[in-house]
Amino acid sequence: MLSNKIPCAPGGPGTSATRASGGRPEASGKFLSVDGAKFYARGVTYGTFAPGPDGGQLGSPEEAEHDLAAMSANGINTVRTYTVPPGWFLDACARHALRVLIGLPWEQHVAFLDDRRRTRSIERRVREGVASCAGHPAVLGYAVGNEIPASIVRWHGRRRVERFIKRLYRAAKAAHPEGLVTYVNFPTTEYLRLPFLDFVCFNVYLESDERLEAYLARLQNVAGDRPLVLAEIGLDSRRNGLEEQADTLARQIRTAFAAGCAGAVAFAWTDRWHRGGHEVEDWDFGLTDRDRRPKPARDAVRRAFAEAPFPSDERWPQVSVVVCTHDGAATLNKCLSGLARVHYPHFEVVVVDDGSTDDSHQVAAAYGVRLIRTENRGLSAARNTGAEAACGEIVAYLDDDAWPDPHWLHYIAKAFMTTDHAGVGGPNIPPEEPGAVAQCVANAPGGPIHVLLSDTVAEHIPGCNMAYRRDALLAVGGFDPQFRVAGDDVDLCWKLQEAGETLGYHAGAMVWHHRRGTLRRFWRQQRGYGKAEALLERKWPQKYNGAGHLTWAGRVYNRGASGGPHRWRVYYGVWGTGAFQPGFETARASLPAVAHSPEWFLVVGALGGASGLGLLWPPLLAAGPLLILSLLAVVWRAAAGAVNSELAPEEPARRRWSLRLLTGLLYVVQPAARLTGRIGAGLAPWRRSGPGGFALPRRREESAWHESWRAPEERLRSLERSLRAVGTKVRRAGPFDHWDLEVATGAVGSVRVCTAVEEHGSGRQLTRCLTYPRVSRLVALTVAGLGGLVVAAALDGAPIVSAVLMGLALTLVVAGVREGGEATAAVADAVDRVDDGASAEAFDSPFGETAPPPPQREVIPLPVAITPRVAGRAVTVHQRSNAGSALSTAGEDE
Repeated sequence: MLSNKIPCAPGGPGTSATRASGGRPEASGKFLSVDGAKFYARGVTYGTFAPGPDGGQLGSPEEAEHDLAAMSANGINTVRTYTVPPGWFLDACARHALRVLIGLPWEQHVAFLDDRRRTRSIERRVREGVASCAGHPAVLGYAVGNEIPASIVRWHGRRRVERFIKRLYRAAKAAHPEGLVTYVNFPTTEYLRLPFLDFVCFNVYLESDERLEAYLARLQNVAGDRPLVLAEIGLDSRRNGLEEQADTLARQIRTAFAAGCAGAVAFAWTDRWHRGGHEVEDWDFGLTDRDRRPKPARDAVRRAFAEAPFPSDERWPQVSVVVCTHDGAATLNKCLSGLARVHYPHFEVVVVDDGSTDDSHQVAAAYGVRLIRTENRGLSAARNTGAEAACGEIVAYLDDDAWPDPHWLHYIAKAFMTTDHAGVGGPNIPPEEPGAVAQCVANAPGGPIHVLLSDTVAEHIPGCNMAYRRDALLAVGGFDPQFRVAGDDVDLCWKLQEAGETLGYHAGAMVWHHRRGTLRRFWRQQRGYGKAEALLERKWPQKYNGAGHLTWAGRVYNRGASGGPHRWRVYYGVWGTGAFQPGFETARASLPAVAHSPEWFLVVGALGGASGLGLLWPPLLAAGPLLILSLLAVVWRAAAGAVNSELAPEEPARRRWSLRLLTGLLYVVQPAARLTGRIGAGLAPWRRSGPGGFALPRRREESAWHESWRAPEERLRSLERSLRAVGTKVRRAGPFDHWDLEVATGAVGSVRVCTAVEEHGSGRQLTRCLTYPRVSRLVALTVAGLGGLVVAAALDGAPIVSAVLMGLALTLVVAGVREGGEATAAVADAVDRVDDGASAEAFDSPFGETAPPPPQREVIPLPVAITPRVAGRAVTVHQRSNAGSALSTAGEDE
């Protein structure tokens, strides 16, 4: 049993005489840390007050000393200021173990970019403000801006404002390279894309627990791999009452930390507030009144901060953490030492040694975990062994080259306790690696990723960080043993969803996950992913299109997705009046999507072959420019990925260029490796599937008589399951199509099916199926173009070229006829099987096996996160994406 308490950073609840250590604050994945200890920012805002004799707006030293002492005594460890504090204020904060988030004020409320002198002045003031505080032990970080109004952002344009904030970020970093820098955003400009910030801050005022919880899930996905801090939360006691203010603030704080936020800052410490040259008298947001007398909110905030991130008296379910390893001794020690620091009351660790030849079992034995040694049977078998041996009601899986955040299991368990999800996952974040290749792999595509249908509901969770209810996992038969290295997590997610279950995602359930450290290992990993995709396509053909690409219904979240086939759009509302203005991505045209796929190299090869034939027949040299453009598409994607890669700001300029060049190379290597793995395992555009029969592909009608009544849609689902059971690829029609199913055994030809059910009384029915062949427009145009070239080459006296092109055209024609005939025969056979004896559940799985019903479970009645609606519209918008993969491995590649 592993369950150790984690170290606490200075200034947390219960510390009174502690002094600030002077340690360097850092952004560690989704959270903050100081001196290696996790730091939850429990804060209040302070100021601005009427200017004093020195022009400062933080009050007198005596008054501030009294306030800061009271803050520390009430469990507060962070103070947010809106102006640059003087040295005496920072010294006082250090004496009381308080960290300061320093606001750098400038004229954000005007069209500041219209005046170059003003922008230069702003940049200079930011640099000077940071320099005046740099190196002080009380500094937590710097905010280079706060709530630029939405109308100003729309006036200048999103990209100009983003570039200017980046300019201020660089100015702050120049003055204090090791300091943390952020910008404080708010919902009306949520769409600003600022990936360079060290951590993300938002001011959010939502009084509903459900809306706040849902919106924080949205903001966590906006923040990505960085910490999210609520820089302002609060409620006006003048309009809502003292008790309502206290209750709302406490709930906001608890909701923020439960959502995985790295901190929350209450607005404000006192009702006293000076703004625009005047005292603000009509708002009372303070925890104390203007005479510093405590309000009920102060004690409520103290109690809420003391519980963060979760109450100590919470009842937590038993969890079994399963770590599967095969020759993973090099990283297993880091994994198990990380688990030893997990702060969770009820969990065990089960290590399954899958036939290792190194000393992995000795490393595991040193930590006193449950160790199970087996012969080498592959990753899926090892994971099943761990699930069978688990004692907990939740089984959490962690790769042997990953280690968790100390509160990893708390966030996972909380998601299970408040929802009925069968599985829950969280982010896996690459650590700062010493090697150049590992840093670049972290920015390259192809890593383990999650796919979200909404901000909290997942379509896929990667195997390096996933947890399941044990009963649901065993009910679907666990992991499929045929997936020895990768793909088992994708398969399990699909099996659970086929059984009617759902998957969840919690941004706080974070693990660190090593990326491959050499080009050779990266190539082997990506080739292994390609092989796993081929296995998945054979088992789940309905999930893949004719070209062999998996189309996700949700949004693919991938750090290495730069330059992908998407377009960023912003919802502003009419005249920019939207209260919440999210940004979202829409899919671009299909050609750019293909250009980013592994099969694009086949297009490059075809154009290269055509250019080669141009040596025999010069007109084909026209393919040369197309070949150059196809290669430029590869280079463009690599360049975009290299430019957008996230590198440490302290990296020297020369090294940054070398790292970007290597990252660009990986953007080329990754799809090439995937392609070799896919083709080697049979997943290629020319692949075939299905029972192998043949019927002349023409327009025809099939029918089946039924003596017992069933709903028409049930008949159609039974037909669909029957077709999938024999291996054909079946695609359902959309709401505007006049057909029901499209059936294919290859990538060239297919048939479409239109059904009708006649009612003949006494429960008798006649099912009619109209089938007709179909060839894609691309194939038809290709055949027509080849035919024209055949004639032109023959007339021009190039018989060899004419014969080669004719062979290619005939190959496509024969493939279309053959695949259309196979699909026609498959439909005819399936119609015959859709009779009274065919159970509606007989073909639930891809292999025709009966899938078990989802288990019934009791759910703790806590609020479930929902997508918030503001002014009658949904805040979160997700679009279909076919970019990226979601495969992951554990241990060393085979």
